[in-house]
Amino acid sequence: MIQISTSKAPAAIGPYSQAIEHNGFIYVSGQLPIDPATGAFPEGGIKAQTEQSIKNLQAILEEGGSSLGKVLKTTVFLADMGDFGAMNEVYSEYFKAPFPARCAFAVKALPKDAMVEIECVAAL
Repeated sequence: MIQISTSKAPAAIGPYSQAIEHNGFIYVSGQLPIDPATGAFPEGGIKAQTEQSIKNLQAILEEGGSSLGKVLKTTVFLADMGDFGAMNEVYSEYFKAPFPARCAFAVKALPKDAMVEIECVAAL
């Protein structure tokens, strides 16, 4: 098991790793839409927050020797299922066919009142 960490994504805000590599796979923890340069959420609502969460995933994957193109599965947590369509618009700009398997659902609340959080599993 190898811990993956980069300053190009927000530091973990609890007792967990940004990602763990094991047996040829990278397991990336849920990424809030925190801009690592400012420590804040981007302005612009769900689209901007989705983009930042994906950029955080991308930075961690690249640090571990993988990429968005090698993502096998994502889980998208939304604070409001009404944001599903707008999230999908941004998501489809970053993930291309064959698309990763995915689960997306609304939750009661996300840390720091985020609108979205995304986690993934990728191959090396």
